[in-house]
Amino acid sequence: MTRSTPETSFVRWPTPAGVALVFLAAFAAYAPVFRAGFIWNDSDYVTAPALRSLTGLGRIWFKIGATEQYYPLLHTAFWVEHRMWGDAPIGYHLLNVALHATSAALLLLVLRRLAIPGAWLASFVFALHPVCVESVAWVSEQKNTLSTVFYLLAALDYLRFAERREGRRYAIASLFFALALLSKTVTATLPAALLVVSWWRTGTLSWRRDVAPLLPWLIFGAAAGLFSGWVESHVGGAQGSAFGLNGLQRVLLASRASWFYASKLLWPANLIFIYPRWTITGASLGAWIFAAAVLAAFAVLVAMRGRSRAPLAGALFFVGTLFPTLGFFNVYAFIYSYVADHWQYLASLGLIVPICAALTLATRSLAAPVRRAAGSGLLAFLAILTWRQAGMYSDMETFYRTTLARNPAAWMADNNLGLLLQARGGNAEAIGHFEAALRANPGSAEIHNNYGTALTASRRLDAAEGEYRAALRINPRYSTAWNNLGLLLYQTRRIPEALAAYYESLRLQPDYVPAHFNLGVALLDSGQPEKAVAELGRALGAEQHRAEVHLYLGDAMQDLKRDREAAEQYAMAARLLAPSDASGWYGLGNSLVRQGQLAPAAAAFSMAAKAEPADPKPLFALGNALAAQEQYAPAASAYRRALALAPDLVDVRNNLGNVLLLSGQVAAAVAEYREAVRERPGDPALTESLRRALEMQSGGAQPP
Repeated sequence: MTRSTPETSFVRWPTPAGVALVFLAAFAAYAPVFRAGFIWNDSDYVTAPALRSLTGLGRIWFKIGATEQYYPLLHTAFWVEHRMWGDAPIGYHLLNVALHATSAALLLLVLRRLAIPGAWLASFVFALHPVCVESVAWVSEQKNTLSTVFYLLAALDYLRFAERREGRRYAIASLFFALALLSKTVTATLPAALLVVSWWRTGTLSWRRDVAPLLPWLIFGAAAGLFSGWVESHVGGAQGSAFGLNGLQRVLLASRASWFYASKLLWPANLIFIYPRWTITGASLGAWIFAAAVLAAFAVLVAMRGRSRAPLAGALFFVGTLFPTLGFFNVYAFIYSYVADHWQYLASLGLIVPICAALTLATRSLAAPVRRAAGSGLLAFLAILTWRQAGMYSDMETFYRTTLARNPAAWMADNNLGLLLQARGGNAEAIGHFEAALRANPGSAEIHNNYGTALTASRRLDAAEGEYRAALRINPRYSTAWNNLGLLLYQTRRIPEALAAYYESLRLQPDYVPAHFNLGVALLDSGQPEKAVAELGRALGAEQHRAEVHLYLGDAMQDLKRDREAAEQYAMAARLLAPSDASGWYGLGNSLVRQGQLAPAAAAFSMAAKAEPADPKPLFALGNALAAQEQYAPAASAYRRALALAPDLVDVRNNLGNVLLLSGQVAAAVAEYREAVRERPGDPALTESLRRALEMQSGGAQPP
């Protein structure tokens, strides 16, 4: 990063036209993501239903744990975006690419202000480098693209302040720095980066000129970073045996990770969403080689500072910006891998900028057409790599299958692909992926639990129970596994054990809606409707639009003889259920019959019959409701429709005989009674009905 005049830049365009070209290049290279969907944990970032109100917006800012990480400005942006385009992925992808291109353009402005050669080249390389794809194509990583925009805006205004010492500029820069921190706290490294830039420019640091203005930023950034680390550990779960590295191991990990990131920038081949997780031990010679190489590299750069401070400044920026994710602090994703492309999104500038500056200076003696051809070839190569890498984000299945093709040991991809296939009905293939995930990570309670659900769906109940219990041996506080075990026990009619499992699930997680619902169903089944109402009510309060809860509440109210409340629950269920589901209408009809409201009951049964035209049960109930209102012809029609679906329904045929008899169609009634007696010989009630009808036919009796 030797200082130079802008004229030595690799290529020169008027700034507006050049910036437009940066945007065009970025949007072209990332075109595949505009057809992409959401992946992995995007649902944790795209605003959840519980947070979409103004109250939810308040929770984003003031309740730790309301979102996966405490980045309130980021989640406020997602909140606004959801109001703009809802759950449509394209809006989020377009914005992410636009933010990335904006960062590339801001990088250009920062480098031009610093008069660093190769500013245009660095801007384009950052815009098109495939190592950035993970941050740009993955919606969750808007925290990278958004925070980097504010980071570079803060840097730009601080550089303006450093030149003129205007308080207004310092205030604006401080505001942008705060916004960056509220988007992602890796930006806390900015004041240190600015000190590196000051040292690079002057060869020394002055307390008054350089350090004092940045001291508030350093304090605020350190506090934000420590708080973010606490949230990652205590809320995000980045603690336990999976993170049990000692001090030596963390130093060795940081050394290897630093070289890994540098290698992927210099040669971006075989980029993977989840890289193999290294085993870090002090007994490994390779680990010490990486550590020695880091020390040697910095020794060389320090020795070179007399000729140029730029390489050392770039390396300090690179490693310093990576520092929060190098292993000295626990990061939840370490359970999958110790490295990830998106962790070096911002840090990559520490190598991209000096390398582009060096290339520009090294080629300045070449003819302009040659330099432009070489630069265009490099950028085209990067753009093609980015296009190809972006393709893996097209959909969930492609994403996981591509990850597994490049890293077969990526157990998280096997586990999540299994869940995806299971949801689509591909349970047999899902089982294979869960088994592969367990081979790679047998100590995961989550995988054992998911494997158990797949085995349950395949009716391999004994094996499924073993998996749930294995999950609970690993993590006795795993409320989801307790709930799933309870479901299995309920299915095998071990009701007391199922109830105990549900109660344990709720003891561990009192607001776990599925356990409240399942406990309510089991209590209703075990003859405890009052307790069932309480549990189902808790499920309903947390998940208002769950039709099944209303249905079971209706059943419980019915058992308690609270027919009016039962009717209300069934009516709500009927409105929420799919048009092809008759359950709500049928339950409503029955509750109305018990209240003596026969006309609305008949209407409810009619709706149930329309919802499920192949089911004779609603037609039978409809016939009964019409017959009770002495509407014999419509009742007979309903009974006949039911018999057309199931001719062996003796009770329906008997009731048809009754309404035919009551409407004076004695011969037709006799025929129906005869058929009923043939289907159920020896039934005294049917025999009596036939005898009476025969007497009427012979003129010896009156209609009942």
